[in-house]
Amino acid sequence: MFVRKTFQFRLRPAKAQAKLLQEQLDECRWLYNELLSQRKLSYEELNISLSKYQQLMFLPLLKEERPSLKKIHSQVLQNIVDRLDKAFQSFFRRCKAGEKPGFPRFRGMHRYDSFCYPQSGFTLLSKEIELSKIGKVRIKMHRPIEGEIKTCTIKKTASGDWDIFLSCEVRVSLSEPKMEAIAVDVGIESFATFSNGRKIENPRFFKKEEKALAKAQRKLSKLEKGTKERRKAGKVVAKIHERIKNQRKDFCHKETKKIVDQYQYICIEDLNIKNMMKGFLAKSIADASWNQFRQFLTYKAAEAGRKLGVVNPAYTSQRCSHCGNLEPKKLTEREHRCSQCEYTAHRDFNAAQNILALGLDGLGVIPRSLRL
Repeated sequence: MFVRKTFQFRLRPAKAQAKLLQEQLDECRWLYNELLSQRKLSYEELNISLSKYQQLMFLPLLKEERPSLKKIHSQVLQNIVDRLDKAFQSFFRRCKAGEKPGFPRFRGMHRYDSFCYPQSGFTLLSKEIELSKIGKVRIKMHRPIEGEIKTCTIKKTASGDWDIFLSCEVRVSLSEPKMEAIAVDVGIESFATFSNGRKIENPRFFKKEEKALAKAQRKLSKLEKGTKERRKAGKVVAKIHERIKNQRKDFCHKETKKIVDQYQYICIEDLNIKNMMKGFLAKSIADASWNQFRQFLTYKAAEAGRKLGVVNPAYTSQRCSHCGNLEPKKLTEREHRCSQCEYTAHRDFNAAQNILALGLDGLGVIPRSLRL
């Protein structure tokens, strides 16, 4: 079985190379805005909807009018046309679905941060990558690359660093099936409670960095816009946000890997996190990164050949896992006490037991004797 994996590394460009990367990024942003302007004008004035292929045919004329575009690899320019076309496709899809769509916007300096080599224009060497029109750029290779490289994306981070994303087609061999089953109940008091009683403590990365972030943001707010000092202070704020994001990502990768390596049947709740973020617990839920945890767990389980059971979260915390009696309780009540069978357990552990039973029943492949 083949899957797509993306390997992310930090680039170490020289000053001249960083300048070239920035120039190419600026040109890509200009082209994106120019193509968007063409689409708007053609529809508003001529009532004609330009297609992706019509704009691709227009690229040679734009190169003649703006010679600086010739300094960029041709496939990078073609990828910009493809990006804009996908933005319009998403816009029309949302319109048809009755959602509230956002029309594709012109991109400012800080809203266009990457360009992509979709097929060619790059060659990976031992600890360098040779990019068309730029040259050989050093890479911090912290792990080996697997499979065949398909695309290469260069991205500028908010703190001013450059990252490279190599999308590879990797052959995955399914690991030996296991018989163990587990259910995971995510929460705020504990990041996750398992149906076997184990817990993962909530790391609260944002809360730990909150004071440092507030201090950096106060300093930023006092500086005059457009000054060198404000740009430096802005990078400090961006680096703190980037550190929090990387800590969450690393945490979710490690914990989901442990779960997938150990269990064959994994059951989780189908939480509507977008709606939950509208409540008073929005900051705590965002800090817990439940959505990222589920995304990582889903794709890792698929790659390893594990079975993932997703259950409706309704009443999993209220229902008794022993007798099935519905025992309503407030969010502040952390203990489950059943008035019918007198079963007592932590609220999250009781919910994990219910998730396990519902998940295994939905998968329909595990006998009750294997439920932990």
